[in-house]
Amino acid sequence: MGIAAVLLIALVMVTAKVDIVEGVRAFFVFGDSLVDNGNNNFLATTARADAPPYGIDFPTHTPTGRFSNGLNIPDIISEKLGAPPTLPYLSPELTGERLLVGANFASAGIGILNDTGLQFVNIIRIPRQLQYFEEYQERLSSLVGAAQARRLVNQALVLITLGGNDFVNNYYLVPFSARSRQFTIPDYVTFLISEYRKILRRLYDLGARRVLVTGTGPLGCVPAELALRSTDGNCDPELQRAAGLFNPQLVQLINNLNHELRSNVFIAANAFNMHMDFIANPQSHGFITSKVACCGQGPYNGIGLCTIASNLCTNRNEFAFWDAFHPSEKANRIIVGQFMTGSTEYMSPMNLSSVLELDNNM
Repeated sequence: MGIAAVLLIALVMVTAKVDIVEGVRAFFVFGDSLVDNGNNNFLATTARADAPPYGIDFPTHTPTGRFSNGLNIPDIISEKLGAPPTLPYLSPELTGERLLVGANFASAGIGILNDTGLQFVNIIRIPRQLQYFEEYQERLSSLVGAAQARRLVNQALVLITLGGNDFVNNYYLVPFSARSRQFTIPDYVTFLISEYRKILRRLYDLGARRVLVTGTGPLGCVPAELALRSTDGNCDPELQRAAGLFNPQLVQLINNLNHELRSNVFIAANAFNMHMDFIANPQSHGFITSKVACCGQGPYNGIGLCTIASNLCTNRNEFAFWDAFHPSEKANRIIVGQFMTGSTEYMSPMNLSSVLELDNNM
């Protein structure tokens, strides 16, 4: 083969890769088990969902590492973007042109703070997730060049979900926990917000320009907390108070950052209100219960892990919660529906459909 032919083939390959970059909106995911799609499968940790009945309603009907009976929130957002689901960053399949779709860096058990989830030992804490994001960009640059890599990252959608574990698996994990001895809950929330600010600012410095930030759900209403703390099936007021302090301050942080950056980089998703809609009135969303988990044991199926030996409901679409902590796929679809089209009660300063329309017209 002549030199001219080789150069022509190389040019066609580079052009094809550039076209793929232009045709795909990359998607990056950071956070905890609500958005982990399998990174923890590659780690020696107890925080994993790689055994049945997890994945029972996934297209392959097999466990994938998602803490769901089927698809999780990032999968459903990818559907809305018209893109395949992002692969876990630790997956050996994340190579070549698969990098152009983005990557999922999330890891079950982590929080805003590095001491959150210590009981799970080997998980990808948020500083490491951000280091992996830097590493990803180096790999992407090798594939399409530095300028195209930077453009893909700048134009990407980013989702970050943090905070719940800092309460459930840190402050309230045991009576008189180290953090509860150090802080009152209002002071702890202030500390979390100050640490979260550093994380969001770091994301921006790494090139993220559209970041969907979810607040915590109603922590006192999940089956695990009902089993531990509730005598009458009502949500635990102390955990509800913690979420009620954290979420408004997170919105204020996002508003302040957007003001500093003179751009609506960060979009706040009010996960608390989204969950409370179907927790307060499950029947109106087609659920028979929002208190009892589909998979588990003990009161409200909220004790211990979801395993092959657990109680398992026959129709997952009738349950708002899949396991002791995580929504079912149907509930996840309701949540993403609010991401897409929700009013300012749910999404601030705009919903995801408005973001996508705005960006497409730029």
